[in-house]
Formats: sequence, structure tokens, C-alpha cells
Amino acid sequence: MRRGNFFRRNQYKIAAVCVLAAVLGVTGVYMLNNRETKEEPKQQVAIEQQQNTPKVAVSQKEPKQEWQEEETEETQKVSAVIHPKREDVIRKTDTDMAEADSKTAEEGQQETVETSAVKNAPPAELHFDTAAGLLWPVSGAVILDYSMDQTVHFQTLDQYKYNPAVIIAGNVNDKVKAAANGKITDISTNEVTGCTVTMDIGDGYTAIYGQLKEVPYETGAYIEAGNTIGFVSEPTKYYAVEGSNLYFALEKDGVPVDPVEFFQ
Repeated sequence: MRRGNFFRRNQYKIAAVCVLAAVLGVTGVYMLNNRETKEEPKQQVAIEQQQNTPKVAVSQKEPKQEWQEEETEETQKVSAVIHPKREDVIRKTDTDMAEADSKTAEEGQQETVETSAVKNAPPAELHFDTAAGLLWPVSGAVILDYSMDQTVHFQTLDQYKYNPAVIIAGNVNDKVKAAANGKITDISTNEVTGCTVTMDIGDGYTAIYGQLKEVPYETGAYIEAGNTIGFVSEPTKYYAVEGSNLYFALEKDGVPVDPVEFFQ
């Protein structure tokens, strides 16, 4: 009886509580549904962004060990020795060939100089073989004879004079050959005989060549018989009438002698 009265007295309160509970339940369900509805698009957008984002492959390499670096450097050195670059090979080959050519040229030049030096080296003592005599220095006629015992007429000077040489006719630029082996002791120029070469031919004999040009030697040079010592030049004013010629004199201990007596 009391329990029934209790429910009757509190039925409004119980009803209010039930209604409140129902309202709260409905509100909770609504809010939960609304939250899921809002989160679903966000998740969809996140998925789409993830799909559209390019994937970057990151490869993590292990740091090289010191022994690996040393091995790589050593391998590169060995490879460079065994398989050199083509440019290096070509450059080395060209350099080697150039050095070889230069060395060959130097050896050849040195050999030529040595051969020439040996060939043109004067003997320990010069010797004039009077029996073998002298070569004719130019091929021409004698236009003024040697004469030291009486005077001869010089046409250009129109004078009679002693002549310590022979005057041999020759054309300008004719080769003048050494009459005997000898050593050049003097090359000088004077107004009478022009460019003049004096040679020691041994045993006190001296050969003198005048009216020359283009002498290819210097004082001290050794010349073998038959070698060219110069060329016939234009005559000096003292031989203008006689024309181009070779002035050739021979001395024995400084005293003129007749060279014609020694010509072959």
C-alpha cells in the first residue's frame, strides 16, 4: 500500500527522469552520427592526398668503411696503370717518339761533327810533298809569270815590276781549290790582291791565294787539297786590264819561289 502510494506521489518525477533520459539518448545518437558524418569526408580527403602524393624512395646507404675507401683508391690506381686513358697513351707515345727523334738527331749531329772534326783535323805536323807537287787552284792560262830576277810589264799600271806570284786567268765565281793540304793562318783584305788567304802547307812552305770572295772558312781551319777555299772575285783596280784572275804565290821560309815548278 505504501509502495503504491510512493509511485503515485513520484510518478511525475519518474516520468520526467525517463523523458530526460530519452532526450539525452536521442541527442547522443544524433551527435555521434553527426560526428561520424563530418569525419568521413576528412578521412576521404586524407586518403586522396596520400594517394596523390608522389612517393620518394629513400635509400639509406650504410656509411663506407675506411677499409672500403682505401680499397677503392688502390683499385683506381691499379686500374689507371693497367688501363690508362687513351689520351695519356697517345700523349706518352708522341712524347717518347719526339724524344727518340731528338736523341737520334743529336746523335747524328754529334756523329757528323765528330766525323767532320776527324776529317778536317790537321795532322800532328804538316808536310808538303815536293815530289807530289801542287794542284792547279783554277783551270786557266797564266797571264803574268812569276819573275823575281827581272821585271815584267803590268798592263793596268803600265809599269815594269817584279812579280812574286803567278796571275792565272779565271772567270768570276769560278771555284778556287786548295793546291795542297794546309792550315789557314790568315784571312785579310788589301787593295792590291783583295781578299787574300794565307795557308801553311808544311816544311816551311806557304801558299797565298788572292782576288777571292766568299771564303767559307776561318783562321785555323785545316783544308785538304782539292777542297774549295773560295771563288774568283772581280779584279781590284790594280788588275782592271788583266781582268778577273787568281793571284797565287808560294813561299819557302818567307822567300818567294816559282809555284809553276811545283804544279802537277
